[in-house]
Amino acid sequence: MDFVYNDKDTTVRTTEGRLRGFYAGGLYQFRGIKYADAKRFEAPQRVQPWEGIKDATSYGYCCTGATFPKNLPTDEISMGHRFWPESEHCQYLNIWTQSLDPKAARPVMVWIHGGGYEEGSSLDLEVFDGSSTALAQDVVFVSLNHRLNVFGHLDVSDFGPQYANSVNAGLADLVAALEWIRDNIAAFGGDPGNVTLFGHSGGGGKISALMQVPAAEGLFHKAIIMSGIIPDDNPLVRTEVPARELVLEIMKELGLCEGEFECFLRCPEVPLVRATRRACQNITARGGQVGWGPRKNDWYLGFAGYNPVTEFSKKIPVINGNCITEFQMPIPIENTRNCNSVQRENYVKTVLGEEKGAQLLDIFRKAYPGVNEVYAPQTDTFFRQGSLAYLHAKADASSAPVWSYMVTYESDFRGGTMAYHGTELPYAFHNTDMVPSTFASGKEEAKRLEKIFSDCFAAFARTGDPNIPELPYWPPCKDGHITNMIIDRKCEVRTDHEEELQAFLLEALPPVPPDFFGPKDTDERWIY
Repeated sequence: MDFVYNDKDTTVRTTEGRLRGFYAGGLYQFRGIKYADAKRFEAPQRVQPWEGIKDATSYGYCCTGATFPKNLPTDEISMGHRFWPESEHCQYLNIWTQSLDPKAARPVMVWIHGGGYEEGSSLDLEVFDGSSTALAQDVVFVSLNHRLNVFGHLDVSDFGPQYANSVNAGLADLVAALEWIRDNIAAFGGDPGNVTLFGHSGGGGKISALMQVPAAEGLFHKAIIMSGIIPDDNPLVRTEVPARELVLEIMKELGLCEGEFECFLRCPEVPLVRATRRACQNITARGGQVGWGPRKNDWYLGFAGYNPVTEFSKKIPVINGNCITEFQMPIPIENTRNCNSVQRENYVKTVLGEEKGAQLLDIFRKAYPGVNEVYAPQTDTFFRQGSLAYLHAKADASSAPVWSYMVTYESDFRGGTMAYHGTELPYAFHNTDMVPSTFASGKEEAKRLEKIFSDCFAAFARTGDPNIPELPYWPPCKDGHITNMIIDRKCEVRTDHEEELQAFLLEALPPVPPDFFGPKDTDERWIY
């Protein structure tokens, strides 16, 4: 049976009605399932039931991004992209599964994409295809889209009670998706009582936020956070301007006055995105700060690193990890992988000066023996500081274990490329074949890392424990100590090894937020 698409063998009954997917390559695939509907800025609602059979063979809309036009894609050999139609009405999910038997009760892995809270989708990278993971690990794989940026996180609560939680609308979409999964995933061979969320960057931030949302209790049971702990005061998400002021600034850019909120609700999406971008730039020029993300209220109880950990999240096992350099800047040395010790030391001292450079080299070598010192000034503090705060809070408060990893793998790509933001993605998705650059150090090496990440995450999804034969025993963090699995050519466990390094770098090189926001909008204004 190579391909099947009919009303009998590839049709599933959900709580709203019947859906027809297709079978190919050993998997049943259902694409573009609408899990919720929502009016602009309002809470998501269940989809109305339908008669007959709906096709679920094409992906649904991705959320309209925060920039338009999009920047040209670059570096497709490192991470190929996929572009898809966009709309704020983007509450869609996709499913890959080996069985439609409700008794199969396979573990469910739900992917939540990154891009902060303002860009991205479940499709925007080719490696997000769930086929390989569903086949290799015998899990039910789910990916989904939800509202972002102005559509998912603009606070318009002053304009009506129906908008009371508009600042968290994107997060509320995720809760709605998880409710749909709870009610329907058994029909796709999944176990609603064994759901693991995993996400990267903003996706990881959304997972840690969901763990602070009481409405999400019981909807997921394990969590994998990849380079994604984003505290509420992080520059990526922090807003330091009254909510009403931001709304009125956007309306002004659209040529609307305060009394024309109904027109604001009807504004087409792309003009709204462009006006929002200009409004944010205006506020920034006046010394304000605008970021997109959840805000603490009665619905979302705030970042767990700074606020009490919710009772339900204390029972959820967590893996949290980072890459050592995350947002590395170009290094003016060719072939960094093979440069000699003198070149490495000279570069570090060029960045920090003779005295501080020597200090950093000594501290870095103690923290990461054997790792190329040329990357020492690039060691991430921007994401890692939030991770450490979260790891301590979660480990101290929880009955469930929390594990930590750090990727320090330097590949031969471009003469030496240290683990950066997103390095794990092809490996975790079992999709290195989609990314040519993963084979720069040899296919055998790529497949080794793929097996480590994919098997480790799948083991965690099945049992709540990430330990696998390919790794040394990986203990959880506890008793105030942070224990890391160092993932490299040789994997090893290190405990409390990075505190001195992090403290030194924070003083010597204050964290600089990555440019997630792209170039300023210099195009001429549109006529609305």
